[in-house]
Amino acid sequence: MVDLVVHSLDDDKAEDIVVIELTGKSSIADCMVVATGRSQRHLAAMADHLQQKLKAAGHGPCRVEGERQSDWVLLDAGDVIVHLFRAETRRFYNLEKMWSMALPEARARATG
Repeated sequence: MVDLVVHSLDDDKAEDIVVIELTGKSSIADCMVVATGRSQRHLAAMADHLQQKLKAAGHGPCRVEGERQSDWVLLDAGDVIVHLFRAETRRFYNLEKMWSMALPEARARATG
């Protein structure tokens, strides 16, 4: 599913596509994909195309938040969470940095 997501975003000219492995960090999904779009319309188009491709591939419908009115669109496809941002919003939230940090329990075990 991750390859399908990345290819769809790449086909739609998403910028700075990053895949973050969540295994061992969170139970919400196996991985997260973060990408940047040029405008709200671009984000909405990428989200719409991705939903269509996931459904056509048999992954069923995914939940979407912020598709029509936001600088941040979230798609929950079950095993993969997709965050589509406008550049300013992506820099502000900086999810890549947040999810690359070690979990507090892992740091405590490493030092204790």
